[in-house]
Amino acid sequence: MNRLIRIAVTDDQLMFRECLVNNIKSFGNMEVMFEAGNGIELLNAMNDCGELKPDIVLMDLNMPEMNGMEATRKLKTSFPDVRVIVLSVHGEEKHITRMIQQGVNGYIAKNSELSELKNAIETTFHNGFYFNEMVLKTLQSGKLLNKANVRGFDASSSLTQREKEILTLICKEFTTAEIADQLSISLRTVDGHRNNLLVKTGAKNVAGLVVFAFKNKIIDADL
Repeated sequence: MNRLIRIAVTDDQLMFRECLVNNIKSFGNMEVMFEAGNGIELLNAMNDCGELKPDIVLMDLNMPEMNGMEATRKLKTSFPDVRVIVLSVHGEEKHITRMIQQGVNGYIAKNSELSELKNAIETTFHNGFYFNEMVLKTLQSGKLLNKANVRGFDASSSLTQREKEILTLICKEFTTAEIADQLSISLRTVDGHRNNLLVKTGAKNVAGLVVFAFKNKIIDADL
């Protein structure tokens, strides 16, 4: 049986947070481990929850004491395996760009449909990232892909043809098992190629690989 996806919700607006938690519980395949009203509360809760960490943190940007930007930076440093999805009222390119630079795995608007939230969580859990049309437009704008603005996305050496094939399938949201089946290779081989891609590109996570693919025109803009 597939286990429940473990979620942490971080937002300073109590009413919104409570509604969000109740909606997540209604999805059926997720559980909320804890809630936090700001970045400090989030990091304290992460330190207190032992070995069993959330799979995904839903992160607000505008919070008192420690905002979402700083909280994400600290979270990614201390708990790099935890995936972050930003929920924000801000849809401007500058906000999306800054958060992707911090290594977030997804970014959706607070006024999104519940179906998109559920899809974002499930996709991020299974594939490592969720980039909707709003984020893809930011990638295509070129601002995020400027070498002066993004660190760590320059390949240290050229990618092999197989690595490019796997990178393309990652961008198309194929799971590891689906990639293995598509290319008739083992799961371990897929994992090995993905790790090589992370090393070569300097990407922080799978979402970073997507940024790299856009920057270097490895994938078509109309996936």
